[in-house]
Amino acid sequence: MSIAPSTTKDEVPQPAAPAPAPSRWAPLRPLVLRLHFYAGVFVAPFLLVAAVTGFLYAGAFQAEKIAYRDEMTVAAVGDRKLPVSEQVDAARKAHPEGTVSAIRPSPAADATTRVLLSGVKGVDPNHTLAVFVDPYTGKVRGTLEQYGSTGALPLRTWIDEFHRDLHLGENGRLYSEFAASWLWVIAGGGIVLWFSRRRALRKVRGTSGRRRTLGLHGSVGVWAAAGFFFLSATGLTWSTYAGANIDELRTSLGQSTPSVSAAAGGDHAGHGASASAGDAEHGVGLDKVLAAARAEGLGDPVEIVPPADASSAYVVRQVQRSWPEKQDSVAVDPTAGEVTDTVRFADYPLLAKLTRWGIDLHTGVLFGLVNQLVLMLLALSLVLLIVWGYRMWWQRGRGSAFGRPIPRGAWQQVPPQILVPGVVLIAVLGYFVPLLGIPLAGFIAADVILGEIAHRRGRSGTTA
Repeated sequence: MSIAPSTTKDEVPQPAAPAPAPSRWAPLRPLVLRLHFYAGVFVAPFLLVAAVTGFLYAGAFQAEKIAYRDEMTVAAVGDRKLPVSEQVDAARKAHPEGTVSAIRPSPAADATTRVLLSGVKGVDPNHTLAVFVDPYTGKVRGTLEQYGSTGALPLRTWIDEFHRDLHLGENGRLYSEFAASWLWVIAGGGIVLWFSRRRALRKVRGTSGRRRTLGLHGSVGVWAAAGFFFLSATGLTWSTYAGANIDELRTSLGQSTPSVSAAAGGDHAGHGASASAGDAEHGVGLDKVLAAARAEGLGDPVEIVPPADASSAYVVRQVQRSWPEKQDSVAVDPTAGEVTDTVRFADYPLLAKLTRWGIDLHTGVLFGLVNQLVLMLLALSLVLLIVWGYRMWWQRGRGSAFGRPIPRGAWQQVPPQILVPGVVLIAVLGYFVPLLGIPLAGFIAADVILGEIAHRRGRSGTTA
């Protein structure tokens, strides 16, 4: 049991400690809160679609293996695989239409070979027809449309296009670029608000329900913020407008992704490539070309691209995007079967490597199932954050009405030494990321106009 010390008449009360001076950054909080609120309200529907479709895409890899198991795997593993040329011949006999655009030899003991045909009637011009051949028997196991360099089949392609452009073509891509452009802004604003959360929580009024929602929203948002920054940055790398600016920047810095030269070398280039259009066999043929690539260290999985014309070479490239990545490529002269050019992934410029890793991590292929599960968790987190955000807006209101927006005019309290550099930074970002800059300019313009209207109504009411 403790006894509190007693006081005497002679003791002089000590003055209370002075309150700490407010930080010069304190005026930024209302401004960030207003931006976070409005961006969340208007961008959230786009982010919700991106999150749901991204969740589905992350799970599409495993679903694809189940849905197309018959085409992707052999009936029984044999003792010896047929030469690639014989497998291509079997595919051409079953499907003589179109042109052989690439061949992906069986990368594993139980995997089929894919012979990719372009220009096939009834197939999307942006896709190829993949003919799946049993490498042991030469039997065709089936055909499916394939899209992209990742070998996406119909199920994953449909979800990928839904995630990327809502099946609306190039115009639809604006939705995903808009979402990616604002995701990092909303996440960054949330982090700023989180670090000032003690003041924010003291200002919360009303039932404990809103406090609970705010706590969940803030906690999950902070834990997921790094993932949101990553998804936003990597998503912008292949967007329409911001992606083009990023490509130009990489080119200007000498950081573009290198590619192997497909020009046939030697004095005899073009001679001996006598196969008719649409066939894969040119000059020395597929088997010797593949052997030359193997000698250069290109292990499975690989893709063989036949010469485009009599003056071109074969291109053999590795297509493994899981860790460790295999992205080496070689060009092979069709007349002599010799390697004429080589590009190693190890020799890629740093930004080219980072771009490759970033995209593959974003699409869920870099670390396989673990990568896909993390993406699904991030997508689910984003869905919950959006739901909680709208719920907080509702809980701030009265009756059946949503809460009022954060009061305007906070920017007037920001010191010029912070406000001016901030405006310059935002202008630069808006230039390079148009779907951030243009909507932000529109928001500011609308906010100023609405503020002026409210101001004039207030003056007229006072005068009356």
